Amino acid sequence: MRLFQNCGLTPSYIAHLDKRVPSGVTFDERHRSFLDDRFGALHFLKPVMEKDATSFLACGNDEMMQRSWARENGLPAKSSLEEILLAQIEHHRTEILYNLDPVRFPSSFVRTLPGCVRKTLCWRAAPSGQADFTAYGAVLGNFPSILDLWRKKGCRAEWFAPAIDPEMNAYGHGERPIDVLFVGGYSRHHSARAKILERVASLAKEWHVVYCLDASRLTRIAESFAGCLLPLQKYRRPQAVSKIARSPVFGRQLYELIGKSKIVLNGAIDMAGPDRGNMRCFEAIGCGALLVSDEGNYPEGLRNEETMLTYSNSESCVRQIERCVNDWTNVQGIAGDGRRLIDEIYSKERQWLAFQAIVARL
Repeated sequence: MRLFQNCGLTPSYIAHLDKRVPSGVTFDERHRSFLDDRFGALHFLKPVMEKDATSFLACGNDEMMQRSWARENGLPAKSSLEEILLAQIEHHRTEILYNLDPVRFPSSFVRTLPGCVRKTLCWRAAPSGQADFTAYGAVLGNFPSILDLWRKKGCRAEWFAPAIDPEMNAYGHGERPIDVLFVGGYSRHHSARAKILERVASLAKEWHVVYCLDASRLTRIAESFAGCLLPLQKYRRPQAVSKIARSPVFGRQLYELIGKSKIVLNGAIDMAGPDRGNMRCFEAIGCGALLVSDEGNYPEGLRNEETMLTYSNSESCVRQIERCVNDWTNVQGIAGDGRRLIDEIYSKERQWLAFQAIVARL
């Protein structure tokens, strides 16, 4: 099976990668640095992670990386990112395409693929407006209610899970000086999450609470010196939150920070419905922290009071955190049990077998 995976990088992560890798490097140098940083590793299939000769990973929206490949392979300088990705697929002689960025490369892109591609799959675990994925052989995701949305739009949809990055085993075996960690987005579109974060931020007076927030562009403007003079109040974060906010972290930096934290706070964004199991759940448990997350329908192995803790509202969230910090010696056993069980259920080996089974059914 000649497997080609394509991923999409967030603007914040591309800026982070630009700092790690200077301009002018080769495609291989930037690609190698990206893989070593582990960003998105929970989604990457086993052959890609092991750099199997029959697999290839592209970052289709990383302008620097993709244009380096284009120059090195004789493509015209004016080639679009879509044309470069198609050239990579043809050069690789891809048989199975697994696209993690289908909104950018939807059905119209699939219809232009070279004849060597036999089967196509994409991952999408969020509603996506009018985006068309019907040309893909299957849409994968781990939220059952959202998979039903794709089926109603005419797509074949299959349940599929992320997997623990084996590199996580190296983190979280020492002291955990951070009491509560939250890493993620903060904007007016995350209303339920914002209320929880504001309430928990008030605990920073007593405990070590760390927020690494990827704020929206308007939030950054609103909180700047000049922005304070503009009518942008609704974009400003509460003082309790902005006071402890740090810059976002990614990849190994994230693993290291989780490994130094007792509790990782998680909250679903408003569009997730009742389903739970976003990437932060797996990252937190995989690095040995205790996951404290909102109530909902979690996948196999994520069970309240056994491998994680849940809350129903801001006050119950605070009560869970207080319980954990005050009785960490006893409560940390839940984190340990979670790490052992989740590492077994969501291993890269099982993920790869599940993917192959889906491909065989298409």
